[in-house]
Amino acid sequence: MVLERLKMSLSKTDTDLDQEKYLREATRHFYGIEKPLKYGPSVETLNDLIQALYAEFSTNYVNIEMVNHLMLSYKSNPKEWQKFAKFDRYKYTRNLVDTGNGKFNLMILCWGEGHGSTIHDHSDSHCFMKMLKGELREIRYAMPTTTTTGTAAEGNTSNTTSMESDLERQESLDEIGQRTMSLNDVAYINDNLGLHRVENTSHSDTAVSLHLYCPPFDSCSVFEKNSGQRVKCTMTFWSKHGQKVTYDK
Repeated sequence: MVLERLKMSLSKTDTDLDQEKYLREATRHFYGIEKPLKYGPSVETLNDLIQALYAEFSTNYVNIEMVNHLMLSYKSNPKEWQKFAKFDRYKYTRNLVDTGNGKFNLMILCWGEGHGSTIHDHSDSHCFMKMLKGELREIRYAMPTTTTTGTAAEGNTSNTTSMESDLERQESLDEIGQRTMSLNDVAYINDNLGLHRVENTSHSDTAVSLHLYCPPFDSCSVFEKNSGQRVKCTMTFWSKHGQKVTYDK
């Protein structure tokens, strides 16, 4: 009902509203659903999921609740996603599964023992994260109202203390909650709900998660917990469609 009212409201002000604008506006009103919709279609395979997503994103007014339903409905089958699951010894990996005709990105993230992400935002997009194997801990933080800002080179976000900014420095990020995600659980977040960090706390088991981002993005902001400092970071893929990606140095 909320998204229907949003659609009607936006239609009154902009009859030519495009999908990206609608999706970004929807982040202000959507908070995720915990259970599949009663009237939603079933999803038996990963390919079914991808085809159903294409159908949902074929219209400007994407039913984001249905997208959430589809992610909840798919049940992990390693035989379907193993070819995309590429691990790195030293860090978690982002492995592109489907580009969604430029309307969404579906990817598999592989987490070795003890691997974790930085604290980051989602560039004003929707983020769905589904567990395919193992467990991950998600820690959420309130979006800071003022931060120092810098720009980091691709893959280099560790040194954030020397960035210059005319914005006020925040003392630290406020943690607002955490959860442990197990097999087939789905988490949802957008920038209106805050920031998060994801980590595999196990020292003996790997983890694999399926992520959907819409609209897709290739950069985000990462945050230093104690200072609140924000750094822009370019995002890359370890593999695309099961093939290792090589970037020019």
